[in-house]
Amino acid sequence: MKKPVIALTMGDPAGIGPEIAVKAAAKPELSGLAEIIVYGCPDIIKAAAKRFAGGNIPQIKAIGNLEFASVPVATADAACGIAARDAVIQATRDALAGKVDAIVTAPMNKASVNLAAIPFTGHTELIAELCNCNNFAMMQSAGSLRVAFVTTHIPLQEVPQAATAERICEVARLLENAVKAEGIASPCLAAAAINPHAGENGYMGKEDEEVVKPALAGLRESGMHIDGPFPPDTLFIESIRSKYDGILSMYHDQGHIPFKMLAFDRGVNSTLGLPIIRTSVDHGTAFEIAWQGTADTGSLEAAVKLAVLRAEHK
Repeated sequence: MKKPVIALTMGDPAGIGPEIAVKAAAKPELSGLAEIIVYGCPDIIKAAAKRFAGGNIPQIKAIGNLEFASVPVATADAACGIAARDAVIQATRDALAGKVDAIVTAPMNKASVNLAAIPFTGHTELIAELCNCNNFAMMQSAGSLRVAFVTTHIPLQEVPQAATAERICEVARLLENAVKAEGIASPCLAAAAINPHAGENGYMGKEDEEVVKPALAGLRESGMHIDGPFPPDTLFIESIRSKYDGILSMYHDQGHIPFKMLAFDRGVNSTLGLPIIRTSVDHGTAFEIAWQGTADTGSLEAAVKLAVLRAEHK
């Protein structure tokens, strides 16, 4: 069987993206699974390969001409932001055109892109826009632990307005479909509440009573197995989370904090609802260790493996 073709973006040149990209591409256990093409600036990718991958230069799709000598390592920089963004844009276009089977993204720095006067909230939103996709969601996964997010990169004060019943139902359906795509025919899902103690019958906020509970009731009536809303501070306890195939988190930090405490070195970020396959690392650019040769590739390796799995079952 022909190996899937994976577009692996280099990430922000000033961060750990180029290092983990070339390290991962050089691993026989990954190159044996897929044809990996690193998207980005050739001089930067080659510099990383010489430093961190024993000179094993990966297959490169040249996007941009930024040179390593001009990269301000460990610093937010507009040129680096543009280079990272351009690689993602081309990888997405190639996936939409069927030139690659999936895209895997190394971390970008949001400040770098915004320094170029380009509004940017994250990979998820950029790729969804390129795909003309309005119904999408972020999911973090590590084995049987899967967390999908009703809201993502918005201020906390905007969460109650954004977490509508319609949005809760949309993301729950995307999560259910993602779990089914991994071979679980009848997923069991759980939803977190928005407020502490699930609102204490409205005494700690009305949203869970007026929005979340009715949304979940409607999903159950449609045949979905989804429990909750659960108090967020106990939902991720092993004895509770282990009963479920997927968890619905209402906002970014509610799900990201426990997920990364449990699976930081092997977590994968996916975008659900796209017409293409996209996975990513679940960490940032780690400027504090950029270009030092100490960056761990565990999350990126897991992202490549998940992309291959989904490509093979597409």
